Amino acid sequence: MPSGWDKPELDLSAADWRSGSQGAGDVQIAFVEGFIAMRNAARPENPSLIFTPAEWHAFVLNARDGEFDLT
Repeated sequence: MPSGWDKPELDLSAADWRSGSQGAGDVQIAFVEGFIAMRNAARPENPSLIFTPAEWHAFVLNARDGEFDLT
């Protein structure tokens, strides 16, 4: 486990994965045990990213501000 990793091993097998509002995105999220899991819908067997609520909030705000826009 990497230093600074303070998130539990979550059982995502029964997670309620949700797609974007249009349902056409490649990213899905699920709310599990107070954390937010994010995965690639095209490859759900790959590892998921796990966010605390504060991390998720910062990610969403920065995404809305275009910080991750690669175009």
